[in-house]
Amino acid sequence: MATLLVTTGKSVVTNRILGSGTAPQYIAWGTGAGTTSASDTTLFTETGTRVSGTMTQQTTSTTNDTFQVVGTLTAGGSVTITNAGTFDASTSGNLFVKGDFTGLALNSGDSIQFTFKVQFS
Repeated sequence: MATLLVTTGKSVVTNRILGSGTAPQYIAWGTGAGTTSASDTTLFTETGTRVSGTMTQQTTSTTNDTFQVVGTLTAGGSVTITNAGTFDASTSGNLFVKGDFTGLALNSGDSIQFTFKVQFS
């Protein structure tokens, strides 16, 4: 899944540099159709409950140049997941990164572990 740092995500970054705002650690998924764009502020038809992911620094090209969030969402029923992203709050909040993909059909109890990476280069 290719992800995009959306416009509201850029605000999250600058808030954090200034020592305010909250970390974009909450992972959510959606079932709607669409193509991710920089102006998106929500997922396409977000469903279920957001989970708090594990945040780390990773090295892609230079030491600690990549912010990573990893978390697992579990389906409460039969759904087809088409997009996912991270937010800076467990409800509402600001979208940070978002990605869309070919639908993944899940049954109740199925789960997906998402890994979101944002490299600063």
